[in-house]
Amino acid sequence: MKKIIIKTIFAFAAALAAAGCTSNYEEINRDPFGVDDGELQRDGYIIRSSLLGIASGVISLDVNTTQFTECLLGGPMAGYMADANPGFRNTISNYNPTDNWTNVFMYSDKFIPVIYSNYRQLKRVTDDPVILAVGEVIKVAAMHRITDTYGPIPYSQITEDGKIQVPYDSQKEVYTKMISELDEAIATLTENRTNNFAASSDIIYGGNVEKWIRYANSLKLRLAMRISYADPELSRKAAEEVAKHEVGTMETIDDIAQISTFGTDGNPIYVAVHYNMAQHADGSICSTGGDSHAAADIIAYMSGYGDPRMSAYFTKSEWPGYDYVGLRHGIVIPDHSTVGHKYSGVKISQNSPLVLMNPAEVAFLKAEAVAVFGYDMGGTAKDFYEKGIRLSFEQWGVSGASGYMADSKKVPGTYVDPSGSNTYGDVLSNVTIAWNEEADVEEKQERIMIQKWIADWLLGNESWADIRRTGYPHILPATASGNKSNGMVDSQEGARRLKYPADEYINNRENITKAVSSYLGGPDEMATRLWFDCKNK
Repeated sequence: MKKIIIKTIFAFAAALAAAGCTSNYEEINRDPFGVDDGELQRDGYIIRSSLLGIASGVISLDVNTTQFTECLLGGPMAGYMADANPGFRNTISNYNPTDNWTNVFMYSDKFIPVIYSNYRQLKRVTDDPVILAVGEVIKVAAMHRITDTYGPIPYSQITEDGKIQVPYDSQKEVYTKMISELDEAIATLTENRTNNFAASSDIIYGGNVEKWIRYANSLKLRLAMRISYADPELSRKAAEEVAKHEVGTMETIDDIAQISTFGTDGNPIYVAVHYNMAQHADGSICSTGGDSHAAADIIAYMSGYGDPRMSAYFTKSEWPGYDYVGLRHGIVIPDHSTVGHKYSGVKISQNSPLVLMNPAEVAFLKAEAVAVFGYDMGGTAKDFYEKGIRLSFEQWGVSGASGYMADSKKVPGTYVDPSGSNTYGDVLSNVTIAWNEEADVEEKQERIMIQKWIADWLLGNESWADIRRTGYPHILPATASGNKSNGMVDSQEGARRLKYPADEYINNRENITKAVSSYLGGPDEMATRLWFDCKNK
């Protein structure tokens, strides 16, 4: 078994050699057993390494890359995390990031080059339609996060090695093509639904084809709802196709899409949030976190609701009299050694799985599709909404879902900063938990999106997209001193996208200029709304 594991990890490292070695794989850049390409193909290791390589383009297994995308971008923009390192002077949450903070999704060698080079390798070593369809599903899961960050991106003409110095597609074209690619993959997988492949080749579902169909349909539903305001016709068509599919979507906790195989460092989010932890006066290490802490927003909501998942999400604070208290993002970051370390941290272990999509999200997608847009999803909004809550409680191993979802009194709490610096006295929402069929469409959407947001904890980029698309949940604005955009970004509206990498204006000038002028719909700035972000445009 030890030999097999080492050979497998080596295969993955070899597959990514062109993209460089990540911090998780420093110890495995050599082949201790002399495994050649023929052995890798025969034993399925090269398929495993290729699929894992594509999947690492969804959430990178490289710690430094993941810190940028999940902890410093998606986390703060979604109200999940707050920057806690006072040495950060130019941050996304302060709306004054430098290019090396904002270019990661497009220019890091850990994303597009890894996705496409591994997909090319997959096609080179196998003609199995099931495995190729699985690769296509993971590719879409990765690439939609990139278009959701910038808007128009190179997509249809990206070369096989992942070079992006090619013409851009509009975001509408990207989404249309991604949904079409998922349709083809779903059709192939459905035709072969009983043809499971080698469990050793698949770290997500162990070669179970039906689970891949459920994930692909769930991902298609996510994309369909993303474009609900921008392209209502395609959105309805895609969503209702998912509802009518013979296999369907994620339904149980066993359907969750997640990665549990890491290098020696473990879960990259775990490592990133614990960078630069403070020391207590007695020399002991503070356990609440380092560069990132839990955000004030989500703790304010969950505290007000008396949510029993708090103990599964957060570490307790070190502020006297406060069990859980978050750090506000979009502020002047306080000194960590004396103040910042006292706020609650992200409760995560070295071996926690890296979740790509959970079944609770799928139930909430269906609830919104029915309640807000009137799609036929084969059930009622109330049933889907309550199913989402139950699935989330089950995912986190917490009891009390029935009592929680019946509560029609509690509302989110206000934010009181124990340091006295960044208190926000306004209530972020007056929406209660219990489903109210008599509520208007706007209240129903807010109720669904709040609970979906809580259930999607740590999927920051997904929740940031939801906030931009729907306006919910309301999260804390940047403070006057914390908004360093010189008036470019409105503190209440927040950032709507990231700027394109500066080098694109040197290496791909003609194509990016056309993309900005013809597709983006505004200047290449953080305040420009994307195509799908048009509800209140």
